Amino acid sequence: MLRVIDASSIIHGWDNYPPEQFPRLWKWVAEEIESKELQIPRVAFDEVKGKLPECADWLRDTGIEKLVENEGILKFAVTIHSLLGIEGDDYGNGVGENDILIIASAKISNAELITNEKIQNNLPSNLKNCKIPAVCDFQKVCVPHIDFLRYLKVSGEVFG
Repeated sequence: MLRVIDASSIIHGWDNYPPEQFPRLWKWVAEEIESKELQIPRVAFDEVKGKLPECADWLRDTGIEKLVENEGILKFAVTIHSLLGIEGDDYGNGVGENDILIIASAKISNAELITNEKIQNNLPSNLKNCKIPAVCDFQKVCVPHIDFLRYLKVSGEVFG
């Protein structure tokens, strides 16, 4: 199954499961990357590079495929903007431009999105305040999503 990882998840994994202490976990993640089952949108990679350069270097050296915005991704991003009522740069406290491109990348790639953004049990009255998981759950978006820990659990891998 193809999965697309958000910056929040890879940073969460790197911070909470340091490669020096969890080498088997990161060997498995590297295998997921090498088999092209785990990819990252270019904008998410750039976020990782800005916040955790050593993680971005590891991703690059492992050969992660970066999903670059294409016509399909950009068109779907416009659809998401419309669903949220975003006009121009008038974003709320929810998803930003990069988040929308990450969701659109997962959708166009027919992939599950790994994100550690907060789940909102109740949609905010202003849809501009929706976080990534809430937007993924919109009927017209419909992108399956899990967080980093769930990604590890559903893999069935044992890292001990």
